[in-house]
Amino acid sequence: MSFEIQIDGISEGEPIPSRFAFCAGDGMGDNRSPAISWSGAPDGTKSFVITCVDPDCPSEGTDVNVEGRTVRASLPRVEFTHWLLADIPATCSGLDEGADGDGIVAKGKSAEGGAGGGRRGRNSYTGWFEGDPDMGGTYCGYDGPCPPSNDEIVHHYLYSVHALDTASTGLDGGFDLGELRAAIGGHVLASASVTGTYTLNPALD
Repeated sequence: MSFEIQIDGISEGEPIPSRFAFCAGDGMGDNRSPAISWSGAPDGTKSFVITCVDPDCPSEGTDVNVEGRTVRASLPRVEFTHWLLADIPATCSGLDEGADGDGIVAKGKSAEGGAGGGRRGRNSYTGWFEGDPDMGGTYCGYDGPCPPSNDEIVHHYLYSVHALDTASTGLDGGFDLGELRAAIGGHVLASASVTGTYTLNPALD
């Protein structure tokens, strides 16, 4: 039996419902973490890691959401992290909807209290809101899609679960994606992913 994941409401290659998004066409989304389950973990699995990463983030923000401008499709893209949850016990086989994020929390959610007994990392909204007096802070747990409304491309969101041969990554809460990748290197027994899409550009709907 192969390692598989299922995300309720998100199908491979299909649009992500706004209830899982930070931003929606009419304002703010519900920003709920999706219900996710997994099965077929390999023998020797001692913990799980969940990640959600958008590889289509603009590499510079000069034109982001600027009226009369567009974020060009040709612009180089970088990763934007939306969810990091590590050290989920091997006894866990899934999380309920909203378990690691339910609504928008100004200045971000704490690194404490990760769903399923897991340890939360920080997502890229930490950098995005840096310097904003109302929203600036450390964003941990799940915060969903909010791509530029004037981006010429649809964004892709890779939700992944990794089965590890170690019970702990050794990371403190609030780690970033680079730190997580370094910690799990050589410890991943299996991975499975579902990629959803999202856009706020009405021309791309």
